[in-house]
Amino acid sequence: MTTYTSRPVVLCLSGHDPSGGAGLQADIEALLAQGCHAAPAVTALTVQDTVNVTDFRVLDREWVLAQADAVIADLPVAAVKLGMLGSVQMVETVLEIMQKLPGVPLVCDPVLRAGGGGALGKDEVGYAMRERLLPVATIATPNLPEARILAELPQGTADECAAKLLPFIQHLLITGGHGDESQVHNRLYSRDGSQHTFTCERLPGSYHGSGCTLASTLAGRLALGENLASAVESALAYTWRTLRDAEQLGRGQYVPRRLPLDFCS
Repeated sequence: MTTYTSRPVVLCLSGHDPSGGAGLQADIEALLAQGCHAAPAVTALTVQDTVNVTDFRVLDREWVLAQADAVIADLPVAAVKLGMLGSVQMVETVLEIMQKLPGVPLVCDPVLRAGGGGALGKDEVGYAMRERLLPVATIATPNLPEARILAELPQGTADECAAKLLPFIQHLLITGGHGDESQVHNRLYSRDGSQHTFTCERLPGSYHGSGCTLASTLAGRLALGENLASAVESALAYTWRTLRDAEQLGRGQYVPRRLPLDFCS
């Protein structure tokens, strides 16, 4: 038997997307591509496809705690990635889990809307995430519409949303691509006042699971020991490539190709 060096383990707390475009499958594929091991704990079940989400059910907190506890007791968790939580109770559940992982970086993807626009949580979930969850996270990765929900600024710019949110979190990556600009501007804000803007070519079409891909890749890069600014740049570059090579598997949005065609060959 060949014994391999252990890959960094990333605990993923997110929802299941039966289309495979977003949610835990996106996390698993993106982390595999970084050379990490994904430990997926299901927080919610959804009814969705590449067009939109039509329903969801948040799991009982006992089930989520049991899943996370089993992972923590057995595997050396190097980072945590959050996706869909869906309820205020699940926000509190995550806080309880993170108390058992002191010093472990936490990447928060504030999933509040599906790519097709459907809600994946009630309005108070965004408030609970801002007030309770962001302070224990290393970085949050909202797109601009999500940042506006978290900041309660319906027409706010990225700079305005960042000013409202940085008192709650050390680092904030607000992704672009929701306007009609030819270049997408992704902005990294830090509480110490530093800012970095990463630009990339705007790609045609819309994509299902791009936010999950970015956040899980970022968690993987941090688990591998990469510093935050470099990890953000690596995650953005990888995500752009998955969108460039995306496939239209269904009738709706394109699905990022997170693994090469010969990955298992």
